Amino acid sequence: MKNYNPIYFYFVSIAAFVLANIIRTTSVGFYYALLIVGLVFFFLGLMRRMRK
Repeated sequence: MKNYNPIYFYFVSIAAFVLANIIRTTSVGFYYALLIVGLVFFFLGLMRRMRK
């Protein structure tokens, strides 16, 4: 994970947010799990960008 560009973390974050929005009505637990994954990857990308 050290060699990845921050943009990859942002793409995973966006994909998690979009997928969470799509399945919001069917599975609430999975919705919140994807939101947390999206937030974690967003902050990983942010921290990665600040270090470079």
